Amino acid sequence: MARQPGTLWIVATPIGTLGDLSPRACEILDNVDLILAEDTRRTRNLLGHVDIAPRRRLVSLHEHNEPERLAFALSALADGRSIALVSDAGTPVLSDPGFLLVREARAAGATIASVPGPSAFTAALAASGQPPLPATLVGFLPARAGARRSRIAELAGVDWSLVVLLSPHRLSAELEALADGLGADRPATLLVELSKLHERALSGTLGELARSDEADAPRGEYVVVVGPTVAAPSSEADPMEIRRTYRDALASGQSRKDAMKAVALTFGLPRRAVFDVLVDHEKNDP
Repeated sequence: MARQPGTLWIVATPIGTLGDLSPRACEILDNVDLILAEDTRRTRNLLGHVDIAPRRRLVSLHEHNEPERLAFALSALADGRSIALVSDAGTPVLSDPGFLLVREARAAGATIASVPGPSAFTAALAASGQPPLPATLVGFLPARAGARRSRIAELAGVDWSLVVLLSPHRLSAELEALADGLGADRPATLLVELSKLHERALSGTLGELARSDEADAPRGEYVVVVGPTVAAPSSEADPMEIRRTYRDALASGQSRKDAMKAVALTFGLPRRAVFDVLVDHEKNDP
């Protein structure tokens, strides 16, 4: 009788706070025959945090050795062994190794099961304040400037939210490239250290984020959620209504900056257009 193929478990791991590892993920990691890990050292630390002994079950699978590990993993599944696939952080396969293994394991008849959990994509999208759907996970941008510009040019026609993982070593250059390729006035939210103790966020336009103090002195891991293109200023927008709404926002206790953001959102205008209306009013009616 043919042996029943094993199960390949896709296990999401914390993107920051180790306490985010789910009880089900702990159970799977404690009971599988093998754990394929992007970085065995990081996974060993995670297992130690939840008192799981890795024994001899921990095997590396990363972008440089995935093709070579494929035969080993498929053989183990064919023998009926169970495997957990984990990345350094978040949900495997999306921006991490594992796609080849999942595809070939499914083709071979193995059971593929997900243990959902942390994901930088969904965490950033939910916290960004940008329209959540539709949205595209771009992943990391190419390290080389020319390839980076080409990739961003491919995204210029995508008029919905984009989630881009950024390298802290190239943060300024990547934000500038996004501003150049997608438009400096395109709204965006820069999220830093998601789920960690010093989590923070900065909203504005891509141009403003590229010129921000955060871009000049990166500290942590970054994701930027780029919102849809702002509609062109409407010719029907009444300057008097814009000024009245701005005054009401100030009267409610908002700062000038926040009031301008609120007016831009209310009328569907770029903040620059709101600024121009207010400045024009001050010039003509001192």
